[in-house]
Amino acid sequence: MVKPCWNRGYGRVRGVQNGRTDGLLWYKDLGSHVSGEFSMAVVQANNLLEDHSQVESGQLDARKMGLFGTFIGVYDGHGGPETARFVNKNLFSNLKKFATEDQEMSEDVIRKSFLATEEEFISLVRDQWRTCSQIASVGTCCLVGVICNGLIYIANAGDSRVVLGRSERGGRGVSAIQLSDEHNVNRESVSRSIGDAYLKNPEFNRAPLLPRFRLPQPFTKQILSPEPSISIHEVTSKDEFLIFASDGLWEHLSNEEAVNIVHNYPRSGIARRLVKAALRVAAKKREMRYTDLKKIERGVRRHFHDDITVVVVFIDPSLTNLNSSLSMKGGVGLPGPNKFCM
Repeated sequence: MVKPCWNRGYGRVRGVQNGRTDGLLWYKDLGSHVSGEFSMAVVQANNLLEDHSQVESGQLDARKMGLFGTFIGVYDGHGGPETARFVNKNLFSNLKKFATEDQEMSEDVIRKSFLATEEEFISLVRDQWRTCSQIASVGTCCLVGVICNGLIYIANAGDSRVVLGRSERGGRGVSAIQLSDEHNVNRESVSRSIGDAYLKNPEFNRAPLLPRFRLPQPFTKQILSPEPSISIHEVTSKDEFLIFASDGLWEHLSNEEAVNIVHNYPRSGIARRLVKAALRVAAKKREMRYTDLKKIERGVRRHFHDDITVVVVFIDPSLTNLNSSLSMKGGVGLPGPNKFCM
């Protein structure tokens, strides 16, 4: 049994880590978290990067004798990057606040973190309504994982996905187990997101919001919900790694294909390898070479593939490091900061 969350009263000062960029690709080939290693990569397709992501490893609350573990967040924005950027900045701090208050990690702590972040963003929309009403049309899918006390908590609002790679009996390979539920408009269940205020509150479904966003009929119930679906998985000795990714990856690779790539290649650079595998499939679908796809500029690239974020988290008790503490933001340094509203 892996126990990657400890009640310890010490740890290094949290440091912000940077990756590298190569054109529209950002990557961190290999880093350490408190219960193993991770690899991270982002490729930009939109003119403004709408995917945001983070890995936070170390103390998960503010208590002196607090919880240690790893937090992973993948935020796939739509309509613009503002909501994803806001969630990337605020969700983890909300989780730490509620974990401190409740003195534990739990489903309720994670749920309250989502709802508090949603409430804060809607408050921002309300404050900027007269000067920048279009922020009411911006939202983000939100996929979060917390590895703590031998448990993996998965919370999802939207269509990003996390897949577990588990070794098969006798070491004959690895199986792919999807841990997240998905919510999008193509499913009968209510879609979920943070933001998209115009679909949640009638006060934002009117002028000065652009007519193309306004619904013709008034509504009394939220069309989208900010509440995530949450599941808990108990870590076993056969659990090798987790693949967190926005739907840009899963549009081109199946769960099994992604898991087999991670299983069959070295850890260092594995997230970048997954991104490139997806891009090769995207290029093949358009009957073009991968090298030609790489030359296409951001914005135009969106016709070929979406922004893609991948975080591969290895669960390795032999590398447990109680003093490991880091804060990593994905995609830092990619082109096109937005002055839209925020």
